[in-house]
Formats: sequence, structure tokens, C-alpha cells
Amino acid sequence: MTQSVASKSKSDPRAIGRILKEVYPDATCELNFKTPLELLIATILAAQCTDARVNEVTKTLFTKYRSANDFAKADPEQMEEDIRSTGFFRQKAKSILGCCREIVDRYGGKVPADMDALTRLPGVGRKTANVVLGTAMGIACGVVVDTHVKRLSMRMGLSSQTDPEKIERDLMEAIPKKDWIAFGHQMTLHGRRVCAARKPQCDTCPLERVCPKIGVA
Repeated sequence: MTQSVASKSKSDPRAIGRILKEVYPDATCELNFKTPLELLIATILAAQCTDARVNEVTKTLFTKYRSANDFAKADPEQMEEDIRSTGFFRQKAKSILGCCREIVDRYGGKVPADMDALTRLPGVGRKTANVVLGTAMGIACGVVVDTHVKRLSMRMGLSSQTDPEKIERDLMEAIPKKDWIAFGHQMTLHGRRVCAARKPQCDTCPLERVCPKIGVA
């Protein structure tokens, strides 16, 4: 039997945010990067792939291709081979090349610091744009909603939505704007370390007293 929302007091977003901040004060993106472009490429590669694997691939990739122009001019088949181990390599290669061509043609080779401009690039959705803007540029346009944040938001009673953009809107209303960037990283880290999909460690979770545990058996 699952636990309903009514079985515990209503979720307290600010309490959840405060505890996550205390537990994960240094939480940040676990993808390795030095520039906004590198984080953009790494985030595209991270779809359906672990950060650790992506970091292994980009260790070589970012020495071979150093600019948006380098990526834009890359041979598609060679790019596919370079990123093969991240999975879905054909679509990822197409997105990377198309994205970088647009960056070169429209923005002089510089990643645009604008949500609308980023999401118009091939292969770049709102989640990827939020990662780049927040983590690489320090611009809080929203909250990154990855698979962990999506799952935890439902479990913690922060959103009843299933669409990532609707979940993000709920989180943006619940969490102070100054915390948006860090909150996404903290939720992801908590999802990886404690609040797993199948066997969440509720007994030892620092959020136990404020989490309604929606859907937890």
C-alpha cells in the first residue's frame, strides 16, 4: 500500500530546500567542463548516459575539438565514433554538429546567454539550457528538471505534474529564485545518494520528517 499525501502533513518546500542546502552545501554539476560550450556538449552527451562515462569521453573530445567552429566542421561519422560509448551516438552527433553550426553562424561561435536563443538550437531543450545558463554562466532562469528531480518532486509533494516544464514551474513558485540553480543540483545528488527510485533510504534520510513520501510503499 502506498502512502497518500494526507497521511503526513503538507509538504514544506522551504524546509526541504533548507535541509538540502545544509546536507549538500557544495552540490554542483558532476560533468567536467571549462567553458559554457563544453558544458553544453557534455549535457547533450549525458542524455541516457552516466556523468562518469561522459567525463571519460569528453576528456579526449575536448582536446580534439576546442571551439564551436571545430565541432561545426567535424566529420559526422568521426563524431559518431568519438562519442559512440555514450549511447544514441548518431542523434547526439547530429545535435552537436547542428547546434555548433548555429552557434557559429548566428552567435559568432559564442554560446548565447539567453534561454530562448539556447532552446532554438538543435538538440537543446529547456533542461539543457538551464544547466548551461545556471552552472556555466550563473544565470537563474529556472530549475533543472532531470529524472531525479522529476521523481523527487512528486515524492516530496512539490509537484503533482509529470511534464518536466510543468514541474519546473511548480518548483520555481515553491523555491526562492536565489536557490534555483543549487536546488536542482542538490535534488539530483539526493536522488543518487539517498532517495533512489526503488529503495529510498527513508529511515536515514535527513528529509524524513518533512517529506510526505508520496508513492513510497
